[in-house]
Amino acid sequence: MRRDTFLKSLAALAAAGALPMTARAAANLKMMIPANPGGGWDTTGRALGKALQDVGAASVSYDNKGGAAGAIGLAQFVNGSKGDPNALMTMGAVMLGGIITGKPPVSLSQATPIARLTSEYNVFVLPASSPLKTMKDVVEQMKKDPGSVKWGGGSRGSTEHIAAAMIAREVGVDPSKINYVAFRGGGEATAAILGGNVTVGGSGYSEFAEYITTGKMRAIAVTSDARLKGIDVPTLKEQGINVVIGNWRGVYGAPGITPQQRKELTDLVLKATKTKSWAEALEKNAWTPAVLAGPDFDKFVDDEFASLRAVMAKSGMI
Repeated sequence: MRRDTFLKSLAALAAAGALPMTARAAANLKMMIPANPGGGWDTTGRALGKALQDVGAASVSYDNKGGAAGAIGLAQFVNGSKGDPNALMTMGAVMLGGIITGKPPVSLSQATPIARLTSEYNVFVLPASSPLKTMKDVVEQMKKDPGSVKWGGGSRGSTEHIAAAMIAREVGVDPSKINYVAFRGGGEATAAILGGNVTVGGSGYSEFAEYITTGKMRAIAVTSDARLKGIDVPTLKEQGINVVIGNWRGVYGAPGITPQQRKELTDLVLKATKTKSWAEALEKNAWTPAVLAGPDFDKFVDDEFASLRAVMAKSGMI
């Protein structure tokens, strides 16, 4: 067969979806990012997209759709990507929390689990101009008047929202009285903190790192069990507040793809996590690699739903 005839035949088969993903260079992948630009899901989705191109994806396009802890993007993904083996969506613990509190009309179970990618702990920060200097100051102010402390972070049900409620409960403040201000994306939350429009802000450390380093934000606590490597910020536990909560991020495929398509997409994502560009993204953003796929990831998500629901109920959030 002539080379041009072979290539035309190959292209026709690829267009018809008859070739495995690896043979058609993963075609043109579409990445749903269910948050506004500037946050952890956005950074994760674009870093993964670059790594996917490094392992053969012809192109990766991105669609940011923020709001409701990812539920708006999830709804668009579930309803608009059925059976599409080239569609991906970033997600994570925040989406699970938002589904528990918001009870959206769509379910994460309608999409197809692919892999968990990273884990990250949250950091709480104060604007540099704040008269408060420590988490102790924040707690004392909250005890005097819970509503006077504005906690800024991601959507309702995010890990920083849950952490704020847990902190309140641990220090004897009614969690239902905390004043939590939810933002649709990391960029909005960062602007609110820098502008002094919230008292204290929370997010993954990587999102605030440059502002902490330059002194525009003062880091007062991390939600990890022990201090983060290379980061001189005390844990909540060190400060007598028994709260530990982590954030994780992953990726899902479209509803209705076949088991074979799921396997091919999973293999491609796992291959992407072994690239140099992905390793660089992990280091740059201080993400901990936490790759998990297949039935183990399915079980992990189910267990996380149960665990988060229990924590949120105990903290008075649901």
